[in-house]
Amino acid sequence: MRFVDGPVRVRVPATSANLGPGFDALGLALGLHDELSAQVISIGLTIEVEGEGADDVPRDESHLVVRAMRAAFVEMGTSPAGVALSCRNSIPHGRGLGSSAAAIVGGLLVARALVPDGDLRMSDAQVLGLAADLEGHPDNVAPCLLGGLTIAWTGDGARAVRRDVDPAVVPVALVPPFSASTELARRLLPASVPHADAAFAAGRSALLVAALTGTPQALLDATADVLHQRYRADAMPESFELMTALRDAGHPAVISGAGPTVLVLARGDVEAEAAEAAAPDGWRVERLAVDAAGATVLPR
Repeated sequence: MRFVDGPVRVRVPATSANLGPGFDALGLALGLHDELSAQVISIGLTIEVEGEGADDVPRDESHLVVRAMRAAFVEMGTSPAGVALSCRNSIPHGRGLGSSAAAIVGGLLVARALVPDGDLRMSDAQVLGLAADLEGHPDNVAPCLLGGLTIAWTGDGARAVRRDVDPAVVPVALVPPFSASTELARRLLPASVPHADAAFAAGRSALLVAALTGTPQALLDATADVLHQRYRADAMPESFELMTALRDAGHPAVISGAGPTVLVLARGDVEAEAAEAAAPDGWRVERLAVDAAGATVLPR
């Protein structure tokens, strides 16, 4: 099979899942990006990494981007003799901002772009399904791929609906200097919750979609959660304390994904400035746009 000559480049956004009550369903694409470049070579595998995770990620077939690329090539019925991959990472690892989803979606799309008829061999719906299989759930990979706000679910494969976000919403990420384990965060969740909590979460997650897409004044009520954040508090006490303090002060703050980043869905610049001022010493502050485009193959 023939491959594209020279490198192809893909840009993928950070994401925040859950957003409070939308557990394992809602996700938001954020204006912080990793950029991948790959090309087919005669033989072997070379990997270059700069930025976030450069000192920690493997440089072999176990690299998550490479694993995603291999899965995409299998899906498209091909296999190059060799691949050269370069990653420029800006998304923090292990902070609840979708670094693994970005690696997976980026790997799938950069592999597809290396095949001249890749779009015909693997549709966006197939990309979403394969990404969700690799990640284990669709809540981060959906906004990474599609941009904006997404509502994702599984049934007959992974599916998602995308919505534009009200321009008044200003996401502010307060990123701690420590990481958290998604696997540990999931193990802390109970096997069942009270019916009243489930009903509360259903109502607030529905309100959250409305708030993010046109009624931002409702965001404080809409981001109230009883399903997962309190159960994970012991794994990230500093993050939970900061989130609680921000909410007590009237700001719509949530734990981003499985944490430990705290995300404030600020309603304008004044609230964004207040959120930034609340960051503890040593925490990274990122005022981010909502990424409306999602993962993008860049011009060659």
